[in-house]
Amino acid sequence: MGKATGFMDYERCDQKCESPMSRIKHFCEFHTPLSKEEQEIQGARCMSCGVPFCQSGQMIMGMASGCPLHNLVPEWNDLIYHGNWEKAYYRLVKTNNFPEFTSRVCPALCEAACTCGLHGDAVTTKANEYGIIENAYEKGYAKARPPKVRTGKKVAVIGSGPSGLAVADQLNRRGHTVTVFEREDKIGGLLRYGIPNMKLEKQVIDRKVAVMEEEGVIFKTGCDVGKTVKASEILKNYDRIVLACGASNPRDIKVPGRDAKGIYFAVDFLKSTTKCLWNHGMKLKEGEYISAKGKKVMVIGGGDTGNDCVGTAVRHGAKSVLQVEMMPKLPDERAESNPWPEWPRICKTDYGQEEAAAVWGNDPRIYQTTVKEFIKDKNGNLCKAVLVKLESKKDEKTGRMMMAEVAGSEYTVEVDIVLIAAGFLGSQDYVTKAFGIEVNERTNVKTEPGEYKTNVKNVFTAGDMHRGQSLVVWAIREGREAAYQVDLDLMRYTNLYVQ
Repeated sequence: MGKATGFMDYERCDQKCESPMSRIKHFCEFHTPLSKEEQEIQGARCMSCGVPFCQSGQMIMGMASGCPLHNLVPEWNDLIYHGNWEKAYYRLVKTNNFPEFTSRVCPALCEAACTCGLHGDAVTTKANEYGIIENAYEKGYAKARPPKVRTGKKVAVIGSGPSGLAVADQLNRRGHTVTVFEREDKIGGLLRYGIPNMKLEKQVIDRKVAVMEEEGVIFKTGCDVGKTVKASEILKNYDRIVLACGASNPRDIKVPGRDAKGIYFAVDFLKSTTKCLWNHGMKLKEGEYISAKGKKVMVIGGGDTGNDCVGTAVRHGAKSVLQVEMMPKLPDERAESNPWPEWPRICKTDYGQEEAAAVWGNDPRIYQTTVKEFIKDKNGNLCKAVLVKLESKKDEKTGRMMMAEVAGSEYTVEVDIVLIAAGFLGSQDYVTKAFGIEVNERTNVKTEPGEYKTNVKNVFTAGDMHRGQSLVVWAIREGREAAYQVDLDLMRYTNLYVQ
């Protein structure tokens, strides 16, 4: 531990955000990193706890407490406090293949479990992680390191999201020849088209992909395995296959009027904006994306994707934005029934909601509400939505609490465009059927508990396709663990590190 009293001597100082009214004018990342000197002071705040919950990744009351990757947080916080940034980088990437992604998009489970947060402010672990990886690229520590020996084994990874990339990175390091198949035109999966530029600029992905290519990973885009590429060819030509295709089936809202023009899934809305920006030098070109400009927008869903839709619609120049959430508003502070180190179940106001409030003067969210009907005009275009209030009631058959309509609480709002951000239901069946893979009742790929091997010989799975919709950090952990099992299956032993 570098400075025993650091957590008392120094206050938390995090990255600064560009003001909402300024940042809505562009689609770039809007945080200003701390200086090296500031980050070294923040590193001194780490207590090097005897039991570091920040790196535990354990499940408490059904929620993760600490980092699922078991990042060696106290170690690299101490190292940057002492100015040893190079060694801090090597400790960071020992457990995390992609800190350039997690330091931007992770909700910082580590900080929520930080012991300093019990009676004060958590250590700025996420900002420190960002500083370590960006310094590593600047100084050349993050350069390509191709394996010196190849095993002669060939592995196909289907899908290039965070889990697929983690599988590829790990197995390539081991010396296997890895080919990643991606159906889209660019590598990255949900990192590329599911997360807006404001949170993750796409050159960050390209920078890491270039390193992986130099290390020997083969990337093939425009290859939709199960459609344009036959599963039988993959099975024939590779020693092992890992399916990491994500949870790609968006949950729909099935109410009268759903066929109205102007209703889109959030993923299609966000993807169209990202592609247009990429194709036109970070500028939007009318007619080439799903536009919210001048429109009354309603976002259905209160999670990260819903927030991303709000922020994107604001940047388009929407006339208004309304965000509908089924569940009640969470408390602003921890309840007694939700003690540290559990994940804090508190109301989070994210960047999109901040921006909407800055533009229109109020938080765009309405709680305990859902859509009962969409109303079309004579041309079939969406023009209104009937909303209804909800309340928590016990289901008489199951005994479970559920959200039920409040009789007579319906009301109508004018709306031009609806974005459905209600989550995802599981893997797409054309892939699983092509390989003959069994799925469970949630349509996730079925495996034994703690295992990644499927019912089909030599075929493994990882990520959201396996566990269901989740965080990037969980996808990376799944990819690392799947790679460990693939390597063990291929070689009968493994030296891949999985903590």
